[in-house]
Amino acid sequence: MELIKYLNEHFFTTQQLLEVSKITEQELRNYQEQEVMPKCSYKLNLSLKSDSFFGIHNEEQKIEYYAKGYSSWLATVQSLNNKNAIYSVFAQRYQKAIAHLKNEGHTSSNAKINENINLHIEEEWRHFLNGIYGLCTKSGLPEDIAAKELAILEINELSAEDELSEEQLKKLISAVNLLDSASSLFAPHERLKSSRYRLVDEVRRKYQLQS
Repeated sequence: MELIKYLNEHFFTTQQLLEVSKITEQELRNYQEQEVMPKCSYKLNLSLKSDSFFGIHNEEQKIEYYAKGYSSWLATVQSLNNKNAIYSVFAQRYQKAIAHLKNEGHTSSNAKINENINLHIEEEWRHFLNGIYGLCTKSGLPEDIAAKELAILEINELSAEDELSEEQLKKLISAVNLLDSASSLFAPHERLKSSRYRLVDEVRRKYQLQS
């Protein structure tokens, strides 16, 4: 039941997403087929058995869960209704988020957020559409995706050093805090395998960083 509690607290069911976004399920499926709207991040297949005065009742139920941020993404999809234009919004928001984080002092030498950023964003778009970032970021939106990816690159680069200077340690703290702010909590059964556990919890433990 912990899983269901987590999903109900942090995600929209399909029906909740439809109600908030004021669209039909057919419209949602059409947007997904057009590859402008992400798939669900979790899908539960439930087998229910009820025993009462009236006897035993069995029921099968499927529930899809979506990141809550997808309600605002659906508003973008509805307003543009053009695949190229919608992708452009995703790419621009991602690039703007990376530029903002760099201005704040976050850095990485990795080519994918520098000279190869356009190719990187195309890959991120595919992951976005598959619902992956609805699972592992708080909002599922380009800003959190960009923050997560840049933070992971920073943490991995700094952690590879044999010894960190005071300035590097400050950068590590900032990167870990950034990843913490952008990452989801993850479902209970996923947490020990998650990037949050490896790169937030374990890095804080290893370097004795304050949360």
